Amino acid sequence: MNNKQWIWLLAMGLLGLSSCHKQRISKKTTDTGTDTVSVSAVHIPEKTDTLAATPDSAEIINTPLNIAEVDFDYLTTKSRFSLKTKNQDLDNVNVNMRIRKDSLIWISVTGVGFEVARGLITRDSISFVDKFHKEFFVFDYRELSKRYNFELNFDLLQSVIIGNLPFPQEAGNMVTKENEFFVLKQQGERITTDNYISENNLKLTRLRSVEIPTNNTFSLDYEDFKSVNNLIFPFVSSLKLDVKSQKDQQFYQTNVNIKHNKVEITKESPGFPFTIPSSYTRKR
Repeated sequence: MNNKQWIWLLAMGLLGLSSCHKQRISKKTTDTGTDTVSVSAVHIPEKTDTLAATPDSAEIINTPLNIAEVDFDYLTTKSRFSLKTKNQDLDNVNVNMRIRKDSLIWISVTGVGFEVARGLITRDSISFVDKFHKEFFVFDYRELSKRYNFELNFDLLQSVIIGNLPFPQEAGNMVTKENEFFVLKQQGERITTDNYISENNLKLTRLRSVEIPTNNTFSLDYEDFKSVNNLIFPFVSSLKLDVKSQKDQQFYQTNVNIKHNKVEITKESPGFPFTIPSSYTRKR
């Protein structure tokens, strides 16, 4: 695979991370060392392609869950990104990320000792610059939702990286107890989501969603939990997306894996430099 192909594939893979979900509106626009103490492992239930029905023996919990989430102003990672589809296979690309919570995600892709691409994801748009070929891509969520026949949003993409709930817990959500998990069930207009919260550490460990009109399915698994600034953080995120093609009405699977080698949380901005040179050519 040449550089141009995998840069484009990386960009589209990141877009695919936030598929199958209805965008929610957030007014948040908010602009210290890493500990790597391992957290006790928890057993993860068997992975399935679709959401399982609630067991008859599941215990219903009436009180809201106090889910352990990662709170931060700014966060940076040094990570590896892998993507596999029916026709493409991208393995262990070096990616550095910087996040301003609920506002910005900055991405730098490095090749053999130099930066080959840079991206900036906001609540309104996604931009990538291919420095190797002097090209750039700019998308808004409305355009992407129409093009790929499902809705996209910033919050799920941020959740994939940091392991927080992509949708806030609400009073009407049902919570059940299944084995060593609390299962937070969320029913939207088009999306049914089961969030598996570990009884051991109250962290989101698995997420399963089904889009009702299309039967598109989305699953997300978090692993390798470690302590970062006394917050429990998943260092591995694995995503599987099954989406029906509008062209041939067949389902195609995308698998994405993000492995963080280093994570830091800070109060000070790490900077989000991003410009598109006037000499670059816009591509779709």
